[in-house]
Amino acid sequence: MSILKAFDLTGKTALVTGCKRGIGRGMAEALAQAGADIIGVSATLEPTGSDIEKSVTAMGRSFTGYQCDFSDRDAVLAFAAALEEQNIVPDILVNNAGTIKRHPAAEHPTDWWDEVIEVNLSAQFLLSREVGRGMVARGSGKIIFTASLLTFQGGITVPGYAASKGGIGQLTKALANEWAGKGVNVNAIAPGYIATDNTQALRDDAARYNAILERIPQGRWGTPDDFAGPAIFLASAASDYVNGEILTVDGGWMGR
Repeated sequence: MSILKAFDLTGKTALVTGCKRGIGRGMAEALAQAGADIIGVSATLEPTGSDIEKSVTAMGRSFTGYQCDFSDRDAVLAFAAALEEQNIVPDILVNNAGTIKRHPAAEHPTDWWDEVIEVNLSAQFLLSREVGRGMVARGSGKIIFTASLLTFQGGITVPGYAASKGGIGQLTKALANEWAGKGVNVNAIAPGYIATDNTQALRDDAARYNAILERIPQGRWGTPDDFAGPAIFLASAASDYVNGEILTVDGGWMGR
């Protein structure tokens, strides 16, 4: 296989959660550009007529949209069951949906903790289990988690988010340990500081914004477009011998 052909996703179907905006949308659009049809899922995604649907179909790829509240465990399981009932078989699963709640740990509400862990970790496991079961049976598949710099660091005022993203790092490795020998690659992408809705509070705080920027060797915050190449790589045959890895896309932050 030629190296360029190894990155070709023509004929593949990618399920991307949290695809409506930000990093998830960037990855969904990138996979479509590489040839994949897209199943898009978000808590607020319009079933038809969404901006991401228009973007994907303009590339000549198909798009199927679903709504799913990832804080509702029954809804996640019902969504997975609906995929099976409709005979939708993803070749690629991008576990990107997530949430963040900022409040000092000493006063951090219990329900915020529960919601973040459910959305960012438990729902990710459940969907990976349900979709991954079919991948294992077929002997092929690619699973990509969205980790975080807080997979490695503790953060400030986000205890639930840090715990959930640390868990994603270990879940990536645990699934890879079981499934790598069965033809299923499981890896993660850890974004650095990216200009999305999740980081709006940081970017609105001039002192935090400048302190973060000064530490990024590349000298800028990231954008969703920075995840196109990493997503295509981990979703394609080019990464067939990559398992259990957490790829940081951070402008050099972790090396500083």
